[in-house]
Amino acid sequence: MKRTLLAALATALLVTGCESNPTVGGIMSSLSSGLTIGSGSGSMPSDSGFQPLKTLKALTTTDISPEQELQIGREAAAVLLGAAPLVKNEAVQRYVGNVGQWVAAQAARPDIAWHFGVIDTPHVNAFAAPGGFILITRGLLERLEGESELAAVLAHEIAHVLQRHYVKGMISKDRTGAIIGLLGEAAASSRGHRYEIGALTNVAKGLYSSGLDKDDEYQADRIGVVLSVRAGYDPYGLARVLQMYAASSGDESFELLFGTHPSPQSRLEALARMIDGRFDAFERSGAQNTAAFDRAVGRLKRGGRG
Repeated sequence: MKRTLLAALATALLVTGCESNPTVGGIMSSLSSGLTIGSGSGSMPSDSGFQPLKTLKALTTTDISPEQELQIGREAAAVLLGAAPLVKNEAVQRYVGNVGQWVAAQAARPDIAWHFGVIDTPHVNAFAAPGGFILITRGLLERLEGESELAAVLAHEIAHVLQRHYVKGMISKDRTGAIIGLLGEAAASSRGHRYEIGALTNVAKGLYSSGLDKDDEYQADRIGVVLSVRAGYDPYGLARVLQMYAASSGDESFELLFGTHPSPQSRLEALARMIDGRFDAFERSGAQNTAAFDRAVGRLKRGGRG
């Protein structure tokens, strides 16, 4: 029953191939900025050969190579890490990386080197960047009540990467004109490579401040639930997170989240239509929390750093 239902849902929503179950990793890798981020066993690719101007040009078309997508992701992740550094707690970073790697493994995409991190800001949000970079804020992590909720948040962001939502957002019609303008400025600038990187960074900043298409968010919710269940978690983790969002109306910590996503209530309604009893069997068997979550996140909630 469980395998049959998961297979049907995966075919309809994921279309990512067979399941894999690699050993969960949690080492620390480095970004080009020198900051570290919790990741799996894959190492970060070299920055050699980075051509930001060529990548900007690719954003005016649909012809973006995997290498260019990774370059975009690196710059986008650097934008996020520039706004808020990583939490200085290796145990928390390792734990979140482990959960993220396990959930991402359910998508069976070995071509993506996933990297997870917790950034040190009280604001409530989570972010994805092309190429497999996922960041969750300390403010959100501290508000979660169990590992299934963490898995659901990470699964939602993983889905954005799988569906290339951020890349598609960058090449959408309403941004193409701005990118062409940046191309002209970059070509005319005497500052060369550094200016080109800055232009690419501005594209990423614009997308994070305005948000993705609402349909992309709903799709990420649907795929995220499937990934969470495939990873063995209670299927209602995301619903509990959205209920927490809905109960936090007026809280300034949620300002960017609420400004760039559909309302929590509309997401809950869409999720209810999608689930509609299909996951009842997994509610009893799926994990809601673990001792590892209580140890890692509990200490963070009590103000633990380092």
